[in-house]
Amino acid sequence: MEELELSNLCKKRDARAQKELYELYANRLYAICIRYSGDRDTAQDLLHDGFIKILCSFEKFTWRGEGSLRAWMDRIMVNTSLQYLRDKKKIGQEIELEQIPDPENDEPNDNDIDSIPQKVLFQFIKDLPDGYRTVFNLYVLEKKSHREIGEILGINERSSASQLFRAKKTLAERINEWMDEQGK
Repeated sequence: MEELELSNLCKKRDARAQKELYELYANRLYAICIRYSGDRDTAQDLLHDGFIKILCSFEKFTWRGEGSLRAWMDRIMVNTSLQYLRDKKKIGQEIELEQIPDPENDEPNDNDIDSIPQKVLFQFIKDLPDGYRTVFNLYVLEKKSHREIGEILGINERSSASQLFRAKKTLAERINEWMDEQGK
């Protein structure tokens, strides 16, 4: 079934269409939830909560062409995950830029990073502290500016920038450690 037809049937609360929607998109949406929560059990709960929001909000969905349904559902899952983190006060702690040390030249190069299995990189991201992981995901994967991230998370732009810097620094350290362990 095509996206437009599927979305129209879901608007009418067709149970078969809703089931198909879940089967088509659950894995993708779960990946979004785990990217923000860093925890499989929490991600499963977020997927459930987000899917309820999706199914109850179809009257707000507007078809804008192929891919618009997926993008709309992605946005709901990101927002559900961010709301969970806000509610748990896991993000938004202020970190002043002045506390950040000058960057060191120990960042791995792109060729080194390309040699690391994707699963390992995802684990490194998952292991980041919640605030760092959230800002990293919003900046790198969602392509949000520091101003937008600040508005979403209720922090100032400088805090967003500093958390991204620390996330990148932490990832660089983990990558370098992994490379040393692998003898690369």
